[in-house]
Amino acid sequence: MAIRLTEKHLAAIRRHGEQTYPSECCGFLLGRQDNGFKVVGSLSSADNAREDSAQHNRFLITSEMYLAADREARALGLEILGFYHSHPNAPARPSEYDREHAWAWYSYVIVSVREGAAQDMTSWILREDRTAFDEEEIADA
Repeated sequence: MAIRLTEKHLAAIRRHGEQTYPSECCGFLLGRQDNGFKVVGSLSSADNAREDSAQHNRFLITSEMYLAADREARALGLEILGFYHSHPNAPARPSEYDREHAWAWYSYVIVSVREGAAQDMTSWILREDRTAFDEEEIADA
């Protein structure tokens, strides 16, 4: 499966990562499944609920934020397809922390932000057995 995002969505994720640097940004990918693709129709940014110093390399989306995003998605006729977040001064690859806290099926878009400037962006899906992520193609919507 691949995930389809418009250039507008990609730019918004990059911008969010740059705005929150050196902390991690986070948000939701809202859309639909269509012919083997996850097609993002909207983004919903979230505040990083981490309050400790680990906010620089961790993010937290609360259950209340998830429910609010789910309501937003349903109101738009969409569903939550996954999440996005930034990795300040680190590669756009999932960390062990990301793996331990991820759910299978969802897409995890990661943007690397180095010295305040967005760089590479990748997407990942956690394997059903939770042992590792597989990279997911990002296609133009």
